[in-house]
Amino acid sequence: MKPDLHPEYKQCAVTCACGHSFATRSTQDKISVDICSECHPFFTGKQKFVDTAGRVEKFQRKFQGSYFGAKK
Repeated sequence: MKPDLHPEYKQCAVTCACGHSFATRSTQDKISVDICSECHPFFTGKQKFVDTAGRVEKFQRKFQGSYFGAKK
């Protein structure tokens, strides 16, 4: 193998937007992520619906009375 071909692989700090941080190894010094296993709905079991501009209500109004909007 050629010398000095690969980048340095070192300790790295990963910080999530929720505030959780942990250490791993990477070629970068710091990594910032938007979502991690501490706040992701798949791992926490808590479903979060983010409704922007009333899209859920718009969908419900559009399909009210049809199969999708029918109440059981």
